[in-house]
Amino acid sequence: MSHGSSSGRSWCRSSHSGDEGDCVEVAFVREAVIVRDSQNPSGPRVVFSVERWQAFLNALVGDGGERGTG
Repeated sequence: MSHGSSSGRSWCRSSHSGDEGDCVEVAFVREAVIVRDSQNPSGPRVVFSVERWQAFLNALVGDGGERGTG
C-alpha cells in the first residue's frame, strides 16, 4: 500500500495498482472506512461501517461475508 494525505486523512492505495492510477484509495477514520477514486480525489466517496467493510473484504476473498442484511 502507498499512503497519501488529503484533508488530514491518510489515504491508502494498493501496491498492485497500475501506473495509470486506475484504482481506489481508502482512509480509515474512527469507525468508518472511506473509499474514493484515486483519479478524482475530491469527487464522490463511499463510506462503509467497519463491519460492512469487513463483510465486503470477506466477500472478495470468497467466504461470502455478510449477505441479505440491510
